[in-house]
Amino acid sequence: MSAIELAWYGCDLRSGRIAEELRSLKGGALSRKLGASTSMSATLILAGAPSGWAEATDPGRTLLVAVDASTGVPLWSGITLVRAGGSGPEATLTAATPEIYLDRRYPGSYSATGVDQTAVMAALATPAMTDGPPLVLDTADTGTLIDYTMGDDEDRTILSGLQEVSQMEDGPEWVIDTIWGDAAQTRFELVLRIAPTIGTVTDLPAAVFDLPGCIQSYTLAESYEKGSGATRVIARGERSGDVRASSGVFTADDLLANSWALWEERFTPASGVTDTTQLDRHAAEALALMGTGSRAWALEAVASQAPRLGVDWVLGDSIRVDVTNSPRHPAGAQTIARAYAWSLDVSSNRLTPTLLEDA
Repeated sequence: MSAIELAWYGCDLRSGRIAEELRSLKGGALSRKLGASTSMSATLILAGAPSGWAEATDPGRTLLVAVDASTGVPLWSGITLVRAGGSGPEATLTAATPEIYLDRRYPGSYSATGVDQTAVMAALATPAMTDGPPLVLDTADTGTLIDYTMGDDEDRTILSGLQEVSQMEDGPEWVIDTIWGDAAQTRFELVLRIAPTIGTVTDLPAAVFDLPGCIQSYTLAESYEKGSGATRVIARGERSGDVRASSGVFTADDLLANSWALWEERFTPASGVTDTTQLDRHAAEALALMGTGSRAWALEAVASQAPRLGVDWVLGDSIRVDVTNSPRHPAGAQTIARAYAWSLDVSSNRLTPTLLEDA
């Protein structure tokens, strides 16, 4: 498989239209994560930059997009937030993936009764589609109805609302993908996907990372630290006067009956939450995730030899790991886990998926 080469574009943030191709831009490691923003620092060599480079990288007004030159698939985009340059031969840029924009927009007051979780998240996000980037919604209902209230006086952003609902029991997953906005490939579009599951979850994934093979090294991190493991969970709301809302007590009775010790976890899921039903959903989801602790695989693979990012697999997909033998797994190991994050460093030909095994 060919090495990954990126074509960089500086685009108008409001329309997604390409302003300039930035051939002299050298991006740092790119990364993405489900339901969160990531950032990247880049260097633009000014001697090789197009005449309109300044307008194409203006902080707050532009979107930097990286496209796999071989496949034509947009792999990453980031809103330009910081630019610095002067007497030196280059300008440095810092950009963050479009999820960051949702932390700079406020949904106002919103209230819903008996509404699907996905519909709640879509309603919270809708204000960002006015006077914002070229954002469109792609949603699928979860089938779980909730009551939800957010007051404008809480000063909570759209991002905080989406993260809160997604962290509830059976909460939807979400991500903002970057795609071509027209057949002529003159502009990009941002798609806010909200669904029960992002990506393809299967017992027979197409993407296989193997050792020996494309994997150079790997680490399996298993944790039962605070925040990673618990057999009893309580979610608390913020205190209002002498009153503090609380979820019920959620206990993994099956684990306790199977010789696990009692590990307690108490947490506050989001600012302003006082509804006990919402807190119950947070506690139930936390227990489901933390009951037996976390198992995360960090694979460091040769990007040009690994399953092609954006073609063979995308964020959220199931991936198969096949280790013939290693000091940690002398008898070998095989598992199927989901790609919750990835990092791509083109300069070193390194691709690092972060895979989490479902509880």
